[in-house]
Amino acid sequence: MRILLSFATALLALPVCAQDSTRVRSLDEIVITATRVPRQLLRSPVTVEKAGEKYFNASSAPSFFDALQNLKGVQMITPSLGFRVINTRGFTNTTNVRFSQLVDGMDIQSPHIGAPVGNALGPTDLDINSVEIIPGCASALYGMNTINGLADFITKDPFDSPGWSVMQKTGVNRIASAGNSAALFSETSARFAKVVSNKFAFKFNAAFSAGSDWIADDRTDLNPNANATTGLTGPDNPAKDPVNGYGNESSNRRTLNLGGKNYVVARTGYFEKEVADYSLRNMKADAGLYFRPSLSSSLSYTYRVADINTVYQRSNRFRLENYLMQQHGLNYSSRVLKAKVYLNTENTGDSYNLRSMAENMDRVSKSDESWFNTYSTQFNNSIATGTDVVSAHSNARSFADSERPVPGTPGFNAAMEKLANINNWDSGAALMVKARLLHGEVHTDLSEVWRALKQKGFTVLAGMDSRYYFIEPDGNYFINPVAGKGDKDLKYLRWGGFLSAEKKLFKDKLTAGAVLRFDKNDYFDPTINYRFSIVYSPVPAHNFRLAYQDGYRYPSIFEAFSNVNSGGGKRVGGLPVMSSGIFENSWLKSSIDAFQAAVNKEVNTSGSSVNDAIVNNSSMLKKNYYTYLDPEHIRSLEFGYKAVFFDGRLFADGEVYFNHYNSFIAQVEVSVPSTSNPDSIAFALYDRRKQGRYRMWTNSATTVNNWGFGFRLRYLPGKNFLVDANTSHAILNKTEANDGLEDGFNTPPWMFNLTLANESIWKNLGAGISWRWQDRYYWQSFLVNGTVPAFHALDAQVNYSLPKIGCKIRVGATNLLNQYNVSFLGGPNVGGLYYLTLYFQGR
Repeated sequence: MRILLSFATALLALPVCAQDSTRVRSLDEIVITATRVPRQLLRSPVTVEKAGEKYFNASSAPSFFDALQNLKGVQMITPSLGFRVINTRGFTNTTNVRFSQLVDGMDIQSPHIGAPVGNALGPTDLDINSVEIIPGCASALYGMNTINGLADFITKDPFDSPGWSVMQKTGVNRIASAGNSAALFSETSARFAKVVSNKFAFKFNAAFSAGSDWIADDRTDLNPNANATTGLTGPDNPAKDPVNGYGNESSNRRTLNLGGKNYVVARTGYFEKEVADYSLRNMKADAGLYFRPSLSSSLSYTYRVADINTVYQRSNRFRLENYLMQQHGLNYSSRVLKAKVYLNTENTGDSYNLRSMAENMDRVSKSDESWFNTYSTQFNNSIATGTDVVSAHSNARSFADSERPVPGTPGFNAAMEKLANINNWDSGAALMVKARLLHGEVHTDLSEVWRALKQKGFTVLAGMDSRYYFIEPDGNYFINPVAGKGDKDLKYLRWGGFLSAEKKLFKDKLTAGAVLRFDKNDYFDPTINYRFSIVYSPVPAHNFRLAYQDGYRYPSIFEAFSNVNSGGGKRVGGLPVMSSGIFENSWLKSSIDAFQAAVNKEVNTSGSSVNDAIVNNSSMLKKNYYTYLDPEHIRSLEFGYKAVFFDGRLFADGEVYFNHYNSFIAQVEVSVPSTSNPDSIAFALYDRRKQGRYRMWTNSATTVNNWGFGFRLRYLPGKNFLVDANTSHAILNKTEANDGLEDGFNTPPWMFNLTLANESIWKNLGAGISWRWQDRYYWQSFLVNGTVPAFHALDAQVNYSLPKIGCKIRVGATNLLNQYNVSFLGGPNVGGLYYLTLYFQGR
């Protein structure tokens, strides 16, 4: 304690700004996400990262969304040039259902996914005003899907920012990409806003981007030891399963007894680049009508639409084609009352699953049964003529593949078009989902209603919200297990409310706050969330904060209700209404895999018969002990500090946090044998054709702690220079029942960002340079597990303004040195993007 007091005393002794300093006010921006009411950034009760016009101007990123990866504690992964995922504080993946993205307070998620598709439905670079990110749990105020945090994209108000602007961005990527030619990138965006009167204004935005995507072509074998007992490894392994090769996964393999030995053999499959369309064509637009009945109230209607054509990734990778998302939103705001209602709709259009496309393309010429029979016959014929084992396997594959469609040929293209329209992943590849969500919320400032509360230093808010999901069952991705009375839609409702109170004490130097939230979801018992916080500001320039909160995450539509035929197995939602009987009668795939490998080893090394080896190793099989879904739960403790020094030229911000998670929603792979006879179960689980294979949504038994810290310094040395540096550290600590089923932590232990910029180096010339580095980390997913190498990138930009014609020219590059890297395993290899931007603005 004496050390802490000494540290605080030393901090307070440093030069600070006076209470009314203009510099303090310029650094202490206003934020709203932390408390749902306007609040000084320095006195926020939880960590908030804010990025505005100055931050985006200094960034070398090609878009405001890309620039967010340089904020403290923000991790960004890249499944596609047209689709990026942001996350904070760990447990990320390519479909981040624990982190929400809002635009002007409205969630832009795809309803059936439960998460946004990057910034596809978000604002354009011309219309973004600022971004506020809460790293960590925000469930007490925002409810579902915010246990890792949220980002609110705040757009320009047409009353405050009228006029027109146009931006043309032209670039090139995939330079020096192995086996691929460089590609052009183009993005055209426009904005028009007009104030019709002092009460009415409107705006319109549109953007269209086109180019060629990054390539995912990792050929590392995920199944290298399948035939180790026969000496067939490396290129000789007949069960090869490349990371970005599909159609040779577990469900596409069989164990064949050939010449007295057991060999694991996979179908040949196709590489992703052979079945994916890597062209990028994204369009988005929005329009808004704004009405101000008085100076303190406003009413607006907004419409957003996006047509997405890009590569997307969940457990599998997808080609999104003519994927249409829309949002209609109505928003009212006054000093006393804030209310909004919005409708999100999605139609997946002509999208398809790349894995299903590859494995069913293999079946165009031969069914699995025919292919494996042909393979076996040709292998035995080759051996009979004296051919060695390696060559016999090669001959068998060539013979079995003799009528296989060849990529790029008319027959192959015709087959792709046909498969892309078959809505069953056992025989086709189509992704056909139509879904909607309807959200309404209202909250009121009771301290504005009862002014006596405000006079006594209280701020009291009360709010309610409700969200209703509607899914049109397609028979493959979703079914309605409770359909009746002519209503075919699958429905899922959640609702909740909160009460928030803050009190200023000790002449406004201490602010104590508490939030209590109640939530109720269909199929689940109610939950209670809470947050307690203290902000201590001994002087305006130094602010200490402490917050403790907990939060719940209910299953998304996909986790709760999925019913996907997915390549020889079925992915089933974890609600009893979906999966009754499967959990109780299934066996863990991890034990089945180990059992099958042990049987093959015994047959190949000991000369046992297959039947004897099955009996000898049957004790390895483990009955499934997982069961139906419960909500995820997090408890979080955070301590933070924000301050300004040296007449406002130095801004410091840091935090330390501790998180405790349990009941992670995750997937377990199981099989249900085709028999209930105890003596026959092991024999059925050895033969893939005699078992039903499932991937079930359930809860991990692991209790997880993770902790970390972040620190940022922003310094204004003078002459328009800006120096901005931040670092973050994240550590995972599993403490109980380490079953390995929880979602991957998937976060670098260390991340570091450094920016040097000047908006006006000389006259109208500005420039900026950024360096970012992230440590290597372990990536865990259903597609692939392994270590993502550390990487760093240098970004730079130079800009020049021509104010007389309202023009700004910007030349820049991300990953200037073109050092190719992957941000996660199974994803694309990302190199440099070099761009030229022309920006015109008028009134």
